[in-house]
Amino acid sequence: MGLAEHDMGRLHPKECCLGQTPDCNAQGPIASRKKTVSPLVQSKPKGVECAAVLFANPLTGHLFCPVPLTFLPTVLFPWQQQLQEHQRVHQLRLYQTQTTVVGIMGLEKHQPVSRTLSSPAASALQHQLPDQPVIHSFTTGVVYDTVMLKHQCICGNSSDHPEHGGRIQSIWSRLQDTGLLNHCERVKGRKASLEEIQLVHSEHHSLLYGTNPLNRQTLDTKKLLGSSAQKHLALLPCGGLGVDSDTIWNELHSSSTARMAVGCVIELASKVASRELKNGFAVVRPPGHHAEESTAMGFCFFNSVAITAKYLRQKLNMSKILIVDWDVHHGNGTQQAFFSDPNVLYMSLHRYDEGNFFPGSGAPDECGSHLGEGYNVNIAWTGGLEPPMGDVEYLTAFRAVVVPIATEFNPDVVLVSAGFDAVEGHDPPLGGYKVTAKCFGHLTRQLMKLANGRVVLALEGGHNLNAICDASEACVNALLGNELEALPENVLHAKPNANAVTSIEKTITIQSKYWRSVHKYTSTVNCSLAAAQQHEKEETDTVTAMASLTVDADRLNTVEEIRIAVEPMEEEPAL
Repeated sequence: MGLAEHDMGRLHPKECCLGQTPDCNAQGPIASRKKTVSPLVQSKPKGVECAAVLFANPLTGHLFCPVPLTFLPTVLFPWQQQLQEHQRVHQLRLYQTQTTVVGIMGLEKHQPVSRTLSSPAASALQHQLPDQPVIHSFTTGVVYDTVMLKHQCICGNSSDHPEHGGRIQSIWSRLQDTGLLNHCERVKGRKASLEEIQLVHSEHHSLLYGTNPLNRQTLDTKKLLGSSAQKHLALLPCGGLGVDSDTIWNELHSSSTARMAVGCVIELASKVASRELKNGFAVVRPPGHHAEESTAMGFCFFNSVAITAKYLRQKLNMSKILIVDWDVHHGNGTQQAFFSDPNVLYMSLHRYDEGNFFPGSGAPDECGSHLGEGYNVNIAWTGGLEPPMGDVEYLTAFRAVVVPIATEFNPDVVLVSAGFDAVEGHDPPLGGYKVTAKCFGHLTRQLMKLANGRVVLALEGGHNLNAICDASEACVNALLGNELEALPENVLHAKPNANAVTSIEKTITIQSKYWRSVHKYTSTVNCSLAAAQQHEKEETDTVTAMASLTVDADRLNTVEEIRIAVEPMEEEPAL
């Protein structure tokens, strides 16, 4: 999810803001760009000195300025009221159709994703959301809410930001256009409470990113006092603000959107766990698996899947929960949340490249600590894009690692951090892999064999609209039990590339200390799927034959014993 080239740990200070903040007298080559400065910054009260430092991303060269948001306090003075009014006017321009939300500025620059209509906006016009959820029988649930479209940069141009509302709007339109939505039950979303968010995140983090200037006035001000209550926002090249150079922040709407994403996943997973629904797919944003206990990063504020897992454990008494994360980036936040927890098994397949791909975590030897040792499984792909990983490699990883360990764990519920940035069509900084959309349908179908089918997918990353729509369609088809498009013969008979074999074998070597089920797959990792299946069939037939011979031998022994017992013994002649 998070941009590969945006490693916030390697950002280097260069110089002051060069005139990008009011009352700064600095001169420089970018001082002439004042017209792009965010209205939040322009409304800073007089008397506040410029103490900003301009940072440069070492890979992209983009400059941004961390701006302490000291001028968004709880008590509203006249200048703050003016600021708030300025914000309202600015937001009204961005949300002229706020009540129905049929489009987002900048989406016209993206390729059409609907199979029958020219754009997500056009699709939304023809398919208005029902006022009430349609009630079906025991089936697949889906959840989506237009509130999540409001989290967008105040610059108003979605084309500058990979994570934008058009992602979920396009997926929802695709599910409508294909008729899949008619076979699903619509689950009503809700905002997660601050208490629910604190199942994973600190109180300070929850208040900082879970409130806005309007609802913050009702909170205990003592919890928000001090320098730790300030958001240190980055001034982005587009003129907007972000918590880092990737993760935009909209002071009026981001908190509600992030809480809605969490609440939607909780609601859907709760209905699946309680058997009200068969399984489910959550069309949500912003994503969550990079969000740590007290850190927002990589487009993420709250870790929806991790919070949901904690909720199911504590509120619904689910004993064992499996989280499968197939986003191309490692879910550092989810790993952190359950690193010492033996009741939640976290399994991630991600591009690692020896720690050189964002976020840099997820090494194969990061396998948990204390009671949770062995309950953290990282399939960390190495070798960059020479060649890129594809269907063969992901299917092999599922066959040799994911499914055997998951089956041995025997979870009550399966949660999937369903990022689709490994799907072909994503540029190298955002993925670069060549997994097909239909492959994710087959991976979903394999997970449905676990936990009596109680599987919930929650959207994480993925920024190519066609790719994420195709993958979402494939996954929902799988969840509904529809026939899937068959994998081509060349995929079934191809061997995984050498880098993938090395990565999988390393994971098996480490995890075999904790899971007996992976031992037998060591010899077939470098085989094609067809060859491996044939080998396993022959092995099964051999075991069955041996068992049959054993039974036959036991039967013969039993018959002989009975014969001896029944037949009269010959009397020896008297001497």
